[in-house]
Formats: sequence, structure tokens, C-alpha cells
Amino acid sequence: MTSDKQAKEPDAGSDHEADADLDVPTLSADDAVSPESPILEATDPGGRRLSRNPSYSEGSSHNDDWNSLPPLDRLTIFDFLDNLALPQQLEKLQKGITAQKEKVKRSRDAFKSTTQQARDRMVEEWRRRVPSADEQLERYKKRMRRRVDKLGQQWSDTKVIGIRDKISFICGVMNIFISGYLIGAFPQYFHLWYTAQLVYFLPLRFWTYHRQGYHYFVADLCYFVNVLLTLSMWAFPSSKRLFTATYGLAFGNNAASIVMWRNSLVFHSLDKVTSLFIHIMPCVTLHCLVHLMPLEQQEQRFPAIWTIKNSVPGSPTAYANVASMLAWSTFPYAVWQLSYFFLITVRRRDKIAAGRPTSFTWLRRSYSNTWIGKLVLSLPDSLQEPTYMMIQYSYAVLTMLPCPLWFNNQHASSAFLLVLFAWSVYNGSTYYIDVFGKRFQKELEAMKAEVSKWQSASDLAVQSPTLSPRPDDAPAQTSNRKDAHSTGATPQDKEDVVRRPTSGKQYFD
Repeated sequence: MTSDKQAKEPDAGSDHEADADLDVPTLSADDAVSPESPILEATDPGGRRLSRNPSYSEGSSHNDDWNSLPPLDRLTIFDFLDNLALPQQLEKLQKGITAQKEKVKRSRDAFKSTTQQARDRMVEEWRRRVPSADEQLERYKKRMRRRVDKLGQQWSDTKVIGIRDKISFICGVMNIFISGYLIGAFPQYFHLWYTAQLVYFLPLRFWTYHRQGYHYFVADLCYFVNVLLTLSMWAFPSSKRLFTATYGLAFGNNAASIVMWRNSLVFHSLDKVTSLFIHIMPCVTLHCLVHLMPLEQQEQRFPAIWTIKNSVPGSPTAYANVASMLAWSTFPYAVWQLSYFFLITVRRRDKIAAGRPTSFTWLRRSYSNTWIGKLVLSLPDSLQEPTYMMIQYSYAVLTMLPCPLWFNNQHASSAFLLVLFAWSVYNGSTYYIDVFGKRFQKELEAMKAEVSKWQSASDLAVQSPTLSPRPDDAPAQTSNRKDAHSTGATPQDKEDVVRRPTSGKQYFD
């Protein structure tokens, strides 16, 4: 632009000469504002037109540097201020970073201080709660004194054996005594003694078993036999067939169940005394009615027994043979078995599957390792119950085969009852020796383990030094030791902890 003005405007000296010779045209306002550059023809041979403005479009590096800046005629003071504001922004960012670093450092110091305080509080709490060696010794002695007292009470006192067990023990012993006395002195009244006990034991058994969920056992054959004997004595004393069936089932399956069900004479257990009564007392009662009752009273009070006993072999009333006993015993047995199957096994199948025990489930579990148990369990589930029923009936038939011998021979019947009673006494002695002996042995082993544990704890407490996280806590530890010694613990007591006590309660007193 400067060159254009210089070209268009002549010197001051030459202006007067031009005004004199030439008529200078006057430009309009539009032409003066935006004059057009003259187009110069190319002087090179190729005929290329040249521009007066320099061009750096061919890749000059100076073009990139200057494109970011406005033209010089458009530069303002704000452009210079923007260039000066960049260092200020960097300085502001640096200050923010520094402030964040200081904040993080303060947070770290605060967390470190809080952690240290928490650790100190934990150490103080631990030192306050952990007892000293003397306190642990006193606790050990008190604990052992209580254990010895408890063991003495369990062995000599009557807290384990309740009032019900005491009464059961007395009743069991008195039952044996009274039963033996009646058998020897007044056998004609033994059936009264049996009936009185039956009225007491059966409702009690049903109530206790129903409360425990065992009431399906009350539907077993042994209870059915007791009901048949009651009907034969009090409702149908003249029925020879009912008496024959009752005698065969009582001396057969019911008596053999003492061996199978492991009935035992345990005087203090009401449950075991009741089970033995249900299985052996019908046999004893029938033995008194058949062999020990005077014939006059037998003929008058129980004509069915007197008729069968005095019948000629081969006569219509001679039921004291194997065929008659098996035949007439099978009929009530079939009634009981079918009733049990449909009323218990079928109608209560869901409850049995849920865990309600029955005689079949008990026998299947108890004899699962025997050959007969393996045989039943090898069958499908639908055939196990019928197979068990057939095995049970076969077992009942086998046990009823010698029943005519028990009926016709008093000495054989007495020997058979003696064997049954001795078997139950043997089971009871096994229970007392094994169960009570093992129970007392477990109690002693538990006490020995507890003594060893407390001995180890006391040894560690005596040998391990007291932790002192800060040196300034030494006076407090000294005062704690003095307080502990003031309770009465001595070094001799510490030595006694290591040794096993040999005098029981006397050692702690």
C-alpha cells in the first residue's frame, strides 16, 4: 500500500507542474476506498501471470508460524495480553497441584495419627482385659473345684436320676418281688395282678410314645396279644379257640421278641420295664392259669383252659396240638397283620416316609447287616414290606411249634420262662455296665481334657512375659502384680498347677 501511494502521489515539487499541464481526473469515493491493482502481463516466456503478493503455499515453513498470528494491521493489545496470560495459567495450575499435595499430606498425617491412637487404645484395652498369671491361677482353681464338685454330685447325688426314675426303680424291684410271691403263694390271683398292671402300663405307654412320635409301635403284635389275653380272661373265658390262639401267640412270637427286640430288665427305666412287662407277663400269667391254678377254681373260673387240658387226644376239644394252635393262631394273626398293613403302612405312608418310625423301619435298620436284612433290602421298595410280612409270619410259625410242649409240661414251661427272664436280666446287666460305665468314662475323659487344657493355659500364662507397649506403663504393671499377690496366690500355687492333682476335692480345699 505504501508503494501504491508513492506511485500514485507524485512529489510535492512536481504537483504544480502536473496541474499546469494535465487535467487530473477526480476519483469517486468507492474507487478511493478499494482501488484495484493493475493486472500485469507475464514477462516470462511461458506466459505465466505473476502476482505482486508473495505466496508461501508451496510449503514454506514460515507460513505455519505466521498463520496463527493476525496481520500486523489487525494486531491489538489483547493479543499481547493473551500471550502474557499463558504463564499465569501455568502458575495457577502449579498452585492447584501444590495445594492438593498439601491436602493429601495432611490427610495422611491425620490417618496416621488416628491409626496410632487406635493401636494405643487397643493395647491399653488388651492390657486391661488380659488377666495376670495369678488371676488365671485363681480362675483355674475355681473351675477345677466346680468340676470336682459336679462330678461328685453326679456320682453320689441324685440329680441325674430324677423322681420318675426313682419311682420306676422302686416299682420294678417291687414288681419282681410281688410277682414272685404271688406265683409261689397265690397263683390263682396272679391274673388280677397282671390286669392291674396292664391298666396302668398300656395307657402310660401310649401317652409317652405318642408324645415322642413312636405311637405306631403301639399297633405291634405284642400289644395285640395283651388285648387278646384280656378278652380271653374277662370277656370270653369259655372260648377254647380264643384261648388257643392267645396261648400260641403269647408263648410264640411274643416271647421270642424278648430276644429279637433286646428287652432288658433295667429297673430305673420306666420304658424298658414296660417293654419287658408287655412281652413276658402274658406268658407268666398263662403259666399260672394253666399249671399253677387249682383245678376246682380253674374249672369254675376258666372252663376253656380246664376243658382243653383234660381233653382226650383226638377229641374235638383237644386243641393242645401243633396243628390246632397253628390254625387258630393264624386267624387272629392274619386279622392283625392285614389291619396293620392297611391302617398303618398304607394310610400313613407319607408320615412313615417323612421319618415316623415303625417296627418294620426299626428292624430294617437294626438288621441291615445280617443276611436276612440284606435279602430284604436287595428287593425293590414295593416288595420289601410284603417280604417282611411273610418273613414275620414264618418266624411266628416257627416260634409256635413248641407251644404244645409248654402247654402240656409244667417243667418245660417253667424252664422256658426262666430262660426268658435270664435273657432279659443279661440284657439289663449289659445296659448297666456298658451304658453307665461308658457314660462315667466319658465324663472322666472330658474332665481330664479340661484339666490338661487349663494346665497348658496356666503354664503359658506363667512363662510368657507381660507385654508392655510403652515403657511408662511399668508402674501400672507393678501395681497389678501387687494386687494379684494380695488375693492369696503364691509361687507354690503356680508350681501346683503344673503337677496333676492327686487328692480330688481335698487338693482344692
